[in-house]
Amino acid sequence: MATIADITDRLAFRRQALTQARAAYTALLGGGVQQYTIGSRSLTRLDLPKLKTEIVDLEKEIDGLEAELNGGKPRKAFGVVPRDW
Repeated sequence: MATIADITDRLAFRRQALTQARAAYTALLGGGVQQYTIGSRSLTRLDLPKLKTEIVDLEKEIDGLEAELNGGKPRKAFGVVPRDW
């Protein structure tokens, strides 16, 4: 189990990553360059759908860490199998 200090560090890291992902998404929406080449070197940045899913995932992780920090349990996924008897 993670300590409160570990959870706080993870939360700070995720919040910083979310801020950067949102800035990158906004820059691409504003007409930023996704790919360019100079001579034999090329640079490709993330595309909009990939950034959007990354932002959604980071928001979910932040929500889970905040819940864990506030005494709640982390979310768990479970499945239901309907049976016809």
